[in-house]
Amino acid sequence: MSQSAVNLTPPETLVIQEVPDISMSLVEQVSRYTDFRQAALFSWHPVRNEMLISTRFADSPQVHVVSQPMGSRSQLTFYQDAVRSAAYDPQTGETFVFNQDIGGSEFAQNYRFDLDSGNVTLLTDGRSKNSSGMWSNAGDRIVYTSTRRTGNDNDFYTVNPHEPGSEICIAECVGGGWFPLSWSPDDTSLVVLEYRSVNDSDIWRFDCMTGARVCLTKSDSAAAFGYAEFLSDPAKLLVVTDRDSEFHRLAILNSETQELEFIESGVEWDVDQVSLSDDRCLAAFVTNEDGIGRLHVINLDTFLEIELPTLPEGNISGPLWHSDGTHLAFHCVAASAPADIYAIDFSAFTVERWTKSETGRVDVSLLQEPALIKWTSFDGLQIPGFMYSAPPCFTGQRPVMVVIHGGPESQFRPVYLGRTNYYLNELGVVLIYPNIRGSSGYGKTFLHRDNGHLRHHSYMDIDALLDWIHDQPNLDSNRVMITGGSYGGHMTLAVATRSNDRIACSVDIVGMSNLVTFLENTEGYRQDLRRAEYGDERDPETRRYLESIAPLNHAGNITKPMFIIQGRNDPRVPYTEAVQMAETVRANGTPLWFLMANDEGHGFAKKRNSDYQFYATVEFVKRFLIVGPT
Repeated sequence: MSQSAVNLTPPETLVIQEVPDISMSLVEQVSRYTDFRQAALFSWHPVRNEMLISTRFADSPQVHVVSQPMGSRSQLTFYQDAVRSAAYDPQTGETFVFNQDIGGSEFAQNYRFDLDSGNVTLLTDGRSKNSSGMWSNAGDRIVYTSTRRTGNDNDFYTVNPHEPGSEICIAECVGGGWFPLSWSPDDTSLVVLEYRSVNDSDIWRFDCMTGARVCLTKSDSAAAFGYAEFLSDPAKLLVVTDRDSEFHRLAILNSETQELEFIESGVEWDVDQVSLSDDRCLAAFVTNEDGIGRLHVINLDTFLEIELPTLPEGNISGPLWHSDGTHLAFHCVAASAPADIYAIDFSAFTVERWTKSETGRVDVSLLQEPALIKWTSFDGLQIPGFMYSAPPCFTGQRPVMVVIHGGPESQFRPVYLGRTNYYLNELGVVLIYPNIRGSSGYGKTFLHRDNGHLRHHSYMDIDALLDWIHDQPNLDSNRVMITGGSYGGHMTLAVATRSNDRIACSVDIVGMSNLVTFLENTEGYRQDLRRAEYGDERDPETRRYLESIAPLNHAGNITKPMFIIQGRNDPRVPYTEAVQMAETVRANGTPLWFLMANDEGHGFAKKRNSDYQFYATVEFVKRFLIVGPT
């Protein structure tokens, strides 16, 4: 990125409207908060005690290999766009298959990487949207879904990664919610997920030769399934489901009788991540306990929990067994530490740290773990959230940034905030991350409370949060900013129209300005999946309701400064959602900053673009939140 003597020269791919010049003095103040890394585990080597990980050393996360705990990270891929997944072949580890899109389009392709030569070979058609390849047990095939036939439907394909062009369509499906979950031990069949909504999904078994299929979970009542894997007895599967429960539980599914035998964990929270050992005798899983991930391991013969060594403090996720059955890797993140990879060595009963990610020159000792807070909404429902407080050196009533997560079927869970720590450490802003109704992790009743014509009730949860902020003696209710991405961006726009007189400013990131135009224009493979959440805009009554709550149709209420940020290639929330909102708000005479990246999709992934977005947002915050309304 080139720089002028006084001001920063933005990346050429950015469309910038009304954003003032970014001074180099601001960049110098802020840049150390952008120089952090995180690490994510992709795959264990099948033979050696080493792993493929994702981390970023240049502009986007790439594949690296780490050959021992705290070993050096050796970069293997060097692309402008992020690599989304990577998996060693399960027999020799001489190759791996990775998945990547271009420019955030999400039309990802699968590739084979040969470790000896460094050669990369395209395995998919180069045009359609393809899921990550999942290796067969024998390592002679991968299975993936692709939209190549219709552009909208996820069909199942297999290909031998060592024989490009050998792909076979083994099953045609209707809808964009089909995904592979597990190969049978003999690789003759697959267990797959048919996802219709967060509340309604089924597990199917497909014959890999004929494509014949049978639903294993059909019932008169809808339930959610999120995981299924064959056990050593191929008639039985380990699954996670919320059937007959508020929360997702582990269960054994008999594929012949379709009966479920639930495994009681003693924890009334969701089981949301599972890894099965290669011998299919041990299951590692994470429970989501009020937003905190806790790791457990059970013996599947006795259903008894296995004692673990002392684990690092923080939020745990992503357990993955090594093929040796004695090493279990996982991620851990905390407010003062970026996500890193650890592994339990059960033979030594120890925990090994595999990566230690840099935090730049940030004083992480100033960062405090967030407090769990709750407030009461209009109907008496308790709404949870997490509040990150500024360091004690900041006195008096503090300005507040309310950051709303996307989804909406998602959940904010305590993490290292990266760049956002600047607002805490340097500006003394308090950060509140609400988990409004419709968030996952709090039971399916809570999850359903915003569906269809109840959408505006989620807006009212933020109204109640603004009341709560007003009642806190250490918070300045006259200096509140609303922000969020994706559905959080939609919420930002909704709150800006409903509560203009109660906020100082707002920042919308890839948000939907009208759920009708969003549903009409989002990619075809997503439309029905999103209609299950928001309602079907083709139904006249639903259309009238969605138009009545659309932020675009109430944009005349907005007089407080707004910043709209968008990726031009976004397949989820089309860029037109941002453009139409910006044009309407600008017509009010409202201060409106606009930023769009022509080489990004659903959020900015490239560091150069993310850095500029952050610098511009800091300038916006300083002008309109820290100073406050005039």
